[in-house]
Amino acid sequence: MEKENARKMLSPKSKYGITLLTAGLGGILFQLFNLPLPWLLGPMLGSLIGSNAAKGCYAWPSLPRNAGMIIVGYTIGLAMTAPALKEMSRGLPSMLLMTTMLILWCALIAATVSKISGIDYKTMLLGSIPGGLTQMIILAEETKGIDITIVTVTQVIRLMMIIITVPLLVFGPLGGVSGGGASAAGVFSAAEQATWAGLFPNLLVFIPVSIAAAVLGSKIKFPTPYLLGPAIVTAILQLCGLSGPALPQVLLAAAQLTIGTYVGLLLKPATLEHKVRTLALALGSSVLLIGGAWLLSMFLTSSAGASHATALLSLAPGGMDQMSLIAHEVNADLSMVAGYQLFRTFFIFLAVPPILRVLFKRADRISARRGRQVRREAK
Repeated sequence: MEKENARKMLSPKSKYGITLLTAGLGGILFQLFNLPLPWLLGPMLGSLIGSNAAKGCYAWPSLPRNAGMIIVGYTIGLAMTAPALKEMSRGLPSMLLMTTMLILWCALIAATVSKISGIDYKTMLLGSIPGGLTQMIILAEETKGIDITIVTVTQVIRLMMIIITVPLLVFGPLGGVSGGGASAAGVFSAAEQATWAGLFPNLLVFIPVSIAAAVLGSKIKFPTPYLLGPAIVTAILQLCGLSGPALPQVLLAAAQLTIGTYVGLLLKPATLEHKVRTLALALGSSVLLIGGAWLLSMFLTSSAGASHATALLSLAPGGMDQMSLIAHEVNADLSMVAGYQLFRTFFIFLAVPPILRVLFKRADRISARRGRQVRREAK
């Protein structure tokens, strides 16, 4: 009783401080143990465990999450350069075909898992869409009737499986890459390190424009406005000739922390029914997704003449940054890998959410119409 009263007496700022401390600790632990996406998954897990162990002591405002989304959106927009668009235009029909086939495969997996488990199809579909962890979680939050815990668990398991298995496939005998694996140091040395001095003066243009796009997108009910608004305007400015500076890793880590913490507090494991079965189904659907990407990569190898490693990295439903770094290390066709990954990323960010919204609304109308018909017949 005394502990309960003490929790009620905590001010919002105290709860924010406790949450930030726990999230930061989660990120540090993930970083020390070289776990994937340490500043997204670490704070997510830390805030999840802390909020369930000490109920009432944790809170996180939406403002930091929105700021983190703007930073991530800006970073995505930086990838939309003229050379990237040129590379994408060359293989656009193939990119569209492969991306569509991969998403249809995800929809089939979601339908199968939904039928086996009894979980709502919309929930399973959002959990199965590849390469859009943040996007799908936010869309799930905005869509009525979606179990965000199942969506997040399924997406995180998929991402972990991709990060672990794809390098093993590429560097193993099935990937066609000789000479063994790559060291982490060798991979990450390929990435350019942004500096604080290099941010100005161009960032002074991108900051207000990105914020304005996010706010405007929110007012006009644009899907995931704090992510897509900055991404679109940043891409436009880049194409107009204004170069956007790359952000230092500490800023990207802070953005991931704000998002991961927010998502961690949204998760409610206590409400998750049949936990073991749900985890098993999420793991099984991830294996099927990787298998589908593998089969598509074999088709791309034969049709485009690319190496199997290049084709697999191009279609792997994971992060564009990780796949591009691995491609650099194994001397795969980096422009092809980046082009395919970038196309799928933007296709999922820009096309999938509006399509899903329309389909979900139509499904809700059909369901409501059937419900009214059943009630009339019952009378």
